[in-house]
Amino acid sequence: MQFIPAIILISFLASFIRSAFGFGEALVAVPLLALLLPLSVAVPLALMLSVSIALLILIQDHQHIHLKDAKALILSAIPGIPLGLFLMLQVEEQWTKLLLGLFIAVFALYSLQKPVVKKQPHQKRTVLLILMGFLSGVLGGAYGLNGPPLVFYGDRAGWNATQFRATLQAYFLPASGIALLCFFAKSLVTPIVCYDFLVALPAALPAIYLGRWLNAKLSTRLFFKVVYLLLLLIGILLLIHSLIGKLAW
Repeated sequence: MQFIPAIILISFLASFIRSAFGFGEALVAVPLLALLLPLSVAVPLALMLSVSIALLILIQDHQHIHLKDAKALILSAIPGIPLGLFLMLQVEEQWTKLLLGLFIAVFALYSLQKPVVKKQPHQKRTVLLILMGFLSGVLGGAYGLNGPPLVFYGDRAGWNATQFRATLQAYFLPASGIALLCFFAKSLVTPIVCYDFLVALPAALPAIYLGRWLNAKLSTRLFFKVVYLLLLLIGILLLIHSLIGKLAW
């Protein structure tokens, strides 16, 4: 019960970021929730939020979806989801938090310093699409972190901001839904997870509309820098948390 205010705040922040940029809520929600809850609760909770947010954004912006790429990414992700779930169940939790924090910190640093990339030719994009789709499935099944490989692909596919936001929701809705079904099959969607979801969801609704409004008002480049700096701090915090846990153990 003492974590309910924090869960509500995390849900609002994560939903706001997802609505403003089309991705990134899991990069915020999973690490922060993992500081309060076991990963077996934090990950399915983040997935349930992801499915709900994607559905609401798609209702708003379905006309901007890059449908062909979305379908290919989904099909490529499907075999990666059970592999990611297997890794989550097999790897000791402190090690998982350590790797997760390291991954987030590296991804944030790369995103802050990445050069402007040219749009890739179609043949190279097809190989990249399949690879990034598979990796997004692995990370989604293990940690609920589908986004980073999709960002990498979207940069090179030349999507504009509107296409990026809408197309990722067309991916997230079925991909996160499939991952969530795997969690149901493994009995990981417990009454505690469902209760936390019902607590978190109302905070997500106003955040979705606020994020969309702010996206139209602020420079995407500037806002991304702020988000990646925040992610870098979260990654470092999670690394420290996992190391302290290992020393205590």
